[in-house]
Amino acid sequence: MGGGEAEIKKLHTDGKLTARERIEKFLDENSFVEIGTFVTHRSTAFNMADKEAPADGVVTGYGTVEGRLVYVYSQDSTVLGGSVGEMHAQKINSLYDQAMKMGAPIVAFLDSAGLRLQESVDGLDGYGKLFLRQSLASGVIPQISVILGDCVGGAGFIPGLSDFTFMVSKNARLFMNSPNTIEGPEGKSATFDTIGSAKVHSEKSGMVHFQYDKEEECIENVRKLIAYLPANNLEDAPVYEVNDDLNRVDSVLNSIVPDDLNASFDIKTVIRSLADDRELFEVQAQFAKNLVVGFIRLNGSTVGIVANQSQEEGGLLDSKAAQKGAEFIQFCDAFNIPIVSITDVAGFRASVEEEQRGVLKQSSKLVYAFAHATVPKVNVIVRKAFGSAYIAMNSKHIGADIVFAWPTAQISVMNPEGAVNIMYAEELKTSEDPHSLRAEKIEEFSAMQASPYTVAARGYIDDIIEPAATRKRVIAALEMLYSKREQRPTKKHGTV
Repeated sequence: MGGGEAEIKKLHTDGKLTARERIEKFLDENSFVEIGTFVTHRSTAFNMADKEAPADGVVTGYGTVEGRLVYVYSQDSTVLGGSVGEMHAQKINSLYDQAMKMGAPIVAFLDSAGLRLQESVDGLDGYGKLFLRQSLASGVIPQISVILGDCVGGAGFIPGLSDFTFMVSKNARLFMNSPNTIEGPEGKSATFDTIGSAKVHSEKSGMVHFQYDKEEECIENVRKLIAYLPANNLEDAPVYEVNDDLNRVDSVLNSIVPDDLNASFDIKTVIRSLADDRELFEVQAQFAKNLVVGFIRLNGSTVGIVANQSQEEGGLLDSKAAQKGAEFIQFCDAFNIPIVSITDVAGFRASVEEEQRGVLKQSSKLVYAFAHATVPKVNVIVRKAFGSAYIAMNSKHIGADIVFAWPTAQISVMNPEGAVNIMYAEELKTSEDPHSLRAEKIEEFSAMQASPYTVAARGYIDDIIEPAATRKRVIAALEMLYSKREQRPTKKHGTV
């Protein structure tokens, strides 16, 4: 009963589930086995000797999701506000040790008032040891944080060190510093909504990968995500039975690219056309919408998707999109998930804000992530592929295994129109018919430099394919790459 019937009733009135109800909804029925049920604090300072703390405010244990082993801990806000003390942290740390030994994912349901002030440095010690374990577990087992209440101050490092973070839009807050502590003009307008809401962290900071209105929907989608992931870095993701035709063609793709190079189209239509049962599990859907990342299945196996979205910012890359792509690629590479990129990019967004935000640094991280990844990598160029942005999007030049192009693709140092305006600036000024001359030179440049056939002749494209047949061609390429082994120079780790 945690903190008692009255506290539980208050939770339910606010539309929240209890710590144990969350675990029950998350795991397969009757699969939960609790560990550390009778652990409680041993502090006697500040009247703590008189305070009961069932399970010390956190329920820990293991169970199954679709029959696969998963470890879970759920903070109980009805017990001392779910605050983190010495034994609370020790329970979580012990769970991490077990999960690492078994090579199984760990899921955290976070709902805590923060550090338990009565235990001071002992609580900080517990936090630090948890962060150490999270750091060591990174890239070894999937770590998922689910914010269903407060997650404030140092506790915010828990989702920050996780692979994926879920958050509900009501009753949940995530922030480092309370708005009451923010000084200067900013402090006057700062509220919990402007610094700590799910909307802020899913749209602006990028901390939250998935946002949902209700806890039940949120928890159900955590289960869905786990179904796409391997248990650890030494295993492959589970393979599901495929009812969808592996050789399915989609004639819609033959006409989806507009004739106007600057017109937009929805890249998610292309992604769903590739996917088994046309299902896309998108990650960070509200952050940096000009780049779409997420999971699909091809021939029953999990594949990571990275695709430019021309409907947002014209599909141009920027610092946030580069950050989003790099982090997703690194996760896929760590957990043996093949990557398929879909390229339609004219360059990087040009603005003072982007330069100051560090577009060069973040874009370098995107290049590094693609270049450093050793999983199978397939790229499909559907339209624009210009300049250094083309290189950054999983090109052959930085290590893509297979590169396909649609006949609509244009690969060049820049837009043919822009190139002609630069190369023939003087001729266009003095020409009696500059419009005809420009059109002639654009057509000439497109044929000689930007045509996919010209680029394929140089070996930078492996094949030019019919758009409708993209699904079966990508599946065939991944089947060929299934046993790929690629060594990197011996080193402790990269520094980008």
